[in-house]
Parts: sequence; structure tokens; C-alpha cells
Amino acid sequence: MFETFSLITLQQYWWIIISLLASLLIFLMFVQGGQTLIYTLGKTDTERSLIINTLGRKWELTFTTLVTFGGAFFASFPLFYSTSFGGAYWVWMAILFAFIIQAISYEYRSKANNFLGKRTFEIFLFVNGFLGTILLGTAVGTFFNGAMFSMEKVNITSIYDSAISRWMTPAHGLEAVLNFHNVALGLSVFFLARILGILYIINSVKDENILARSHKQMWYNAIPFLVFFLYFVIHLMFKQGFAYHPETGEVFMQPNKYFFNLIEMPVVLILFLAGVVLVLSGIIKFLFFKSLKGIWYSGAGTVMAVLALFLIAGLNQTAFYPSLHNIQQSLTIENSSSSHYTLTVMSYVSLFVPVVITYIFFVWRAINNKPIEKSDLEDDNAHIY
Repeated sequence: MFETFSLITLQQYWWIIISLLASLLIFLMFVQGGQTLIYTLGKTDTERSLIINTLGRKWELTFTTLVTFGGAFFASFPLFYSTSFGGAYWVWMAILFAFIIQAISYEYRSKANNFLGKRTFEIFLFVNGFLGTILLGTAVGTFFNGAMFSMEKVNITSIYDSAISRWMTPAHGLEAVLNFHNVALGLSVFFLARILGILYIINSVKDENILARSHKQMWYNAIPFLVFFLYFVIHLMFKQGFAYHPETGEVFMQPNKYFFNLIEMPVVLILFLAGVVLVLSGIIKFLFFKSLKGIWYSGAGTVMAVLALFLIAGLNQTAFYPSLHNIQQSLTIENSSSSHYTLTVMSYVSLFVPVVITYIFFVWRAINNKPIEKSDLEDDNAHIY
């Protein structure tokens, strides 16, 4: 089946797969958001343990999705992987470090011989939630605002220096924080993760004190999220975008490119608007109707809205990783993808994605069959984080 598809069809198919994985990753970062609320929602050791243990049930899903996202990007668009992960390595190393200390923290926080103490690992969890969300969001912002790299495919024929891509600043990716539009997306992801974290915690923890504090914290996080997200989206709709001619591959600046991408792809526009409405619905249901099911509305909305943003970043003749050093060296889904054969083989493997999603769904239901409460922390047979 897939072998009959044209190369551009396979490239578009895999950009959609990458976008879906990215949107699932942002949703699952409710774990990171919840970790930044450990001391805000939990005022006693028992309350903090309740929060950490309900988040601990899901932290591996976030980590696994991040690895899957990176692996799929490497296999489908290897030139992006070598350019960004190989050039902007300070950013990616910081993100990797944040996730490493997360894994360590969940496994060692409650160990009997933990000489560092619980608080040390709880701080590590906060660092993971803070750095992981902001840095990842800021890095994704470069999809719309560009990065300082050069890309010369002809270098692969050189005997002495065969590097195709080079980073053109000594900061190696950290300079992305100097663009406020990038940072606005990073902060949007941070506050969205905290919102999702609150909604997940109140849905999975049975504790009146945590529930009462969550209501106040929702206001503190929903308002800045809306400010930063609206700034990012409005600025994105009116800024110049990086377009390219499909026949020649020439990259040029097009006014309101991302706005026109939404208009010219109405399904993506509907997906984005529906996603935003669902995110707001989950927040409103909790704030004004005391509903504990908001995670499902805001979670689904997050997946839809992020999916739409990734689609307008790479489809409709848009350079998804623009070069600020030389605009003609920007990466597109056409000039950075794997071969037709590789994408075809991978496409057959992708047919197992629904199976994996179904497995995650049933595992989620099995683990969260009832809210966690204080008595669960005293169960000798339970795994306590």
C-alpha cells in the first residue's frame, strides 16, 4: 500500500505522525506541571506523597513519548535531527538532564537508605517540571522563528570536513531565549502543564485540602497561560513566515504565512479552534462547576491545538526549521526527509500506533481505577514513590 504513495505524500504523512506525537507529549507533560505544584498543593508530607504517587503512576508515559518523538523525528527527518540535536545541544542536554533527574527522583525518593532526604528529590522533580516545559516550548518556538545554523549537503563529499550542518553561535541553541516569541511559547507550555497537572491531580487524588488549594491555583495559572498563549498566537498570525516554492525549493518570507496556512487548511483551523475551546472548557468546568473531569476536556483540547500548530509549521509549503544564517538553507519536509524506501517501511510500522494508544488507554484505566487516598500510602503491597 504505502509503496504506491509518492515521496511528498509520505513526507506529509510522517509530518502528521510527528505532530501527533508532539501533541501527545505536551498533554502528558501534566506530570511535569504537577511536579511544580508539589509544595503549592501539598502542605504536609502526606499530601505531598499523595501528589507524587499519583504523578508517579504516569511519569514513564511522558518519558517514553519523548523518546519515541525523538526517534521518529530521527528516522523520518534525519537532517533536522542532526542539525538541531547536534547543533543546539546545550538546549537538548538541559532537557535531557531534567528528565534524567526526574527518573532518579521517583525511584529513590522513598528508598530506606535515601541519605539525601525526600526534599532533595522533590526539588529535582520541581526542576524537571520547570526546565522541561519551558525549554521544550522555547525550542519548538524556533520552528516559527528560526535558528542560527547553516546546512550544506555538498559537504558530505568533503574528505576533511563532511559535516552537513553547523551551528553558527557559541550558545548552541540557548540564544533562542533572546526571542520573546519563543519564550512566550515556553511559558505557555509551562502554565498549560500546570493547569493539566491540577486537573489530573484533583481527578486522581481524594483529599479535600488539595482540592481546595487547587481551585485557587487554577486562577493563578489560567490567567498567565491565556496572556502568554494569546500573545504567541496573535503574534504568529501577523508575523512573516518562511514559505518555499515546491518546484524550485526557494525559501522566501511571506506576510501572515501561518494565518494563511490555517485559512488554506480549514480542517486544521477547525482542529485548532476546537482544541482551544476544549482547553478552556476543562478550566471553566472546574472553576465554576466544580467538575473533576476537566482533565479529559483540556487534555483532548491540548492534543488538538498542539497538533494544529505543528501542522501549520511544516505543511502547505512551509519551512519547519528556518535558518536565520541563510534562509535558503532552511529545512523543509521535502529537503530533510529520509528516502522513499525508508519512509515506506516506517509507514507500515506506524500502523501499530493505534495498538499502542489502545494499550496506554487500558493501562491508564487499570492504574487509575479509583482515586488515590491516604490509606493507599499505608498499603504494604503498594509501590510507593
